[in-house]
Amino acid sequence: MKEENFFERVYDVVRLIPEGRVTSYGAIAVYLGAARSARMVGWAMNNASKMEDVPAHRVVNRNGLLTGKHHFPGTYVMQQQLEEEGVQVREDKIVDFKKHFWDPAKEL
Repeated sequence: MKEENFFERVYDVVRLIPEGRVTSYGAIAVYLGAARSARMVGWAMNNASKMEDVPAHRVVNRNGLLTGKHHFPGTYVMQQQLEEEGVQVREDKIVDFKKHFWDPAKEL
């Protein structure tokens, strides 16, 4: 199924995000050559919070908001995981987002 392949490609990119860095759904979509598929990247990420080998907490929206936090087991789990890596979060938003932003199109 084509969608499953896309999801696996998303997970492959997410696995490469360095600790202490974050990226966006849109940046992953652009890197995968599907610039208009940020929402589909989001769908892929919905289940990723349950996958131990995919650091789903490092994927946020284009403004640095923790929009996927409700897919984690507990209200503040995503924030806690980011803060453990040195990424400060205030009111569900990455502090100094540009500093922490990792763009797969430039980094890979």
